[in-house]
Amino acid sequence: MKKMVLFDLDDTLLWDKKSVKDAFNLTCQLAEKEAGISPEELEKNVRDRARELYASYPTYTYTQKIGINPFEGLWATFDDPGEEFQQLRDIAPVYQEKAWRAGLEDTGVNNPKLAKKLAKAFRTYRIESPCLFEDALTVLTELEKDYRLALVTNGSPSLQNLKLEISPELIPYFEKIFISGDIGTGKPDPEIFNVVLKALDIKAEDAIMVGDNLNTDIIGANRTGIESVWLNRFDAENNSAVEPDFEIKSLKELKNILQTYS
Repeated sequence: MKKMVLFDLDDTLLWDKKSVKDAFNLTCQLAEKEAGISPEELEKNVRDRARELYASYPTYTYTQKIGINPFEGLWATFDDPGEEFQQLRDIAPVYQEKAWRAGLEDTGVNNPKLAKKLAKAFRTYRIESPCLFEDALTVLTELEKDYRLALVTNGSPSLQNLKLEISPELIPYFEKIFISGDIGTGKPDPEIFNVVLKALDIKAEDAIMVGDNLNTDIIGANRTGIESVWLNRFDAENNSAVEPDFEIKSLKELKNILQTYS
């Protein structure tokens, strides 16, 4: 019987991609109102420029190691201890304004003042746009009766904790919350999983990992000897060599999988 269920956070319990999309929609509508430009075109351009800029900074290797994506960088403040996070804290406001400024310019508008306003608005709208998947709380409520639950998430501690603060319903379900930025490395590195197992005093064979990302959650669990459940909500094709032990489309299918170990 499995004793511990490890959950990923972003796009497993929290619908982060939707929250980011909602924040982009609201911010680009503000730009449309102020400058008469296409919100769809602006969003595409800002996303493209953000990815490009993000990869150009000396902190990029660290963000890849910890698991912080360009769109998280668009609203993070990185108020975390450590030299790398200090660098990110200094870079973030510059990066955020530059991404919006370059996106505006690509859309035909040269307006640094508006770019600054949009960068600030994006953070505000993202904080105001938390979104939980509809099955998250129901399934967690059911599972906590029979299993220990823990959260294992990549990212900046200040940002991941903010996500949890604006979705406070999640926090009470978890015995412990592990954030890659606190540990120094992120999924799929087996080190983070080994830290988790040791802290929880649990053996790999007694745990199961549930997550949406084959290249972080699933391969990382596989490498550590933890059985894995790929949550494939949107029917993505698995064109990789990564093989989850189980694949589900909804968290509601999880209980049946766990019962097979009884």
